[in-house]
Amino acid sequence: MLKNLSKAISLVFHPLFVLFYLLIATFIVNPYLFSVQDPKSRNILLISVFMITVVLPLVSILMMRFLGLLTSLAMDDKMERVGPLIATGIFYLWLYVNIRSSTYLPTLFQVFVLGSTISLFLAFFINNFTKISLHTVGAGGLVIAFILLHQYSYGEIEFKLGSSVLSVSTFLLVIIVVLIAGCIGASRMFLNVHNKEQLYMGYLVGFLGQLFAYNIIY
Repeated sequence: MLKNLSKAISLVFHPLFVLFYLLIATFIVNPYLFSVQDPKSRNILLISVFMITVVLPLVSILMMRFLGLLTSLAMDDKMERVGPLIATGIFYLWLYVNIRSSTYLPTLFQVFVLGSTISLFLAFFINNFTKISLHTVGAGGLVIAFILLHQYSYGEIEFKLGSSVLSVSTFLLVIIVVLIAGCIGASRMFLNVHNKEQLYMGYLVGFLGQLFAYNIIY
């Protein structure tokens, strides 16, 4: 039961999904940060980011597996991560270069993209010496990103439920994300794929990547 739950958490919060989740969260927390407001334009943005940050890296990894460059998609050996990290880093960098002068995506999301790119290349460097947890790299970045979203929000998010309106504090969202980040680390440890040092190092890299990006852009 716990093993299956840990696998589910690892899959749902796979680091490849983090940027896409952050784009959706930005739309929900403060849609006025975006210059486009119509649903069609928003859907195009969502699809474009999903293709670049999820689909293209995943296709690259699957091709490496098909060509025999990877023994498994789990990439248990740290050296097998080199190719996927480079490929994903190129796509992230490509996305950042294309959106840094864009008026469609907010500056805050540019921070998230640059932060994820910095974290990824830091993880690539560290991976040459030890098997850093990429899941907690993503989780660490997610926590800092939600803290920044809270700072650039109106303090609450309103959800319409029929005739009534439910207000949710953005600070509560930060707390929930912190708990999720903890669950991600716990699931990786329970599956026995990382030790504590590798998990903590991942969190630190995720934190630093977003903080560096915020200071660079702002």
